Amino acid sequence: MGRNPRTRVRGPSFNRLIPNIMTMLGLCAGLSGMRFALEHQFEPAAVALLIAACIDGLDGRIARLLKGATRFGAEFDSLSDFVCFGVAPSFVLLMWSLEHAGRYAFVPCILFTVCMALRLARFNASLDDEDKPEYSYSFFTGVPAPAGAGLVLFPVFLGLEADRLHAEGLATFARLPLVSAVCLIVTGLLLVSTLPVWSFKNFKVPARYVLPLMLGTGLYAALLVADPWGALAGAGLLYIAILPFSRRSYHRLKQAAEEMSETVEEEPA
Repeated sequence: MGRNPRTRVRGPSFNRLIPNIMTMLGLCAGLSGMRFALEHQFEPAAVALLIAACIDGLDGRIARLLKGATRFGAEFDSLSDFVCFGVAPSFVLLMWSLEHAGRYAFVPCILFTVCMALRLARFNASLDDEDKPEYSYSFFTGVPAPAGAGLVLFPVFLGLEADRLHAEGLATFARLPLVSAVCLIVTGLLLVSTLPVWSFKNFKVPARYVLPLMLGTGLYAALLVADPWGALAGAGLLYIAILPFSRRSYHRLKQAAEEMSETVEEEPA
């Protein structure tokens, strides 16, 4: 007797669902950070947002590796980024120091969230722009969303490090409403600015700097394990410090490309 024919299951393979599952986990981590902040548990809240940032850095690359990149996944990832990096950080800072700072304390939170939405919308719109010069692919326009979330959480990182060191003066400074408001406003403006920022995924490292870079990365990883809040606060200051160098690098490449274009146009036919 012959076997009954097996019914073929229609639908995407599990490999194609892995990036979307990771995006879902990142979204859950961002929402969990808001829940911990609501209970004034700021260490778990910061850890949850860091997990969301790590997942955001992996899901797109895994999608391309597994050839599972879809339009749905891209839109889902953008919406998850808005919640995890636009809504959750401002909510954490609201509970951190702005909750009882007066009626206008919520304004910087709104400003940051709106700027993050505009930043993500501009990034999505730029994906269809095929007229961008080649050198611009190594730069973001404005600070990217995960980096913006990390910068705006600087008062939380600084305050948690001060609590660990029992530095009461530094802890009081980190919890000043003015500090949180300034971080929200400045970071929001950096998000929607036209400042060219290095995109490290396309960044080429000269051969002589490869070994120092590897050693430095290992040293920072050890520091991150031993003193996470101090390492994260220091990383935020370092990121701000490299922004002028990123701008200078962009304008040098732009000037070189324009000079090359003028040379080609002036050559006789």
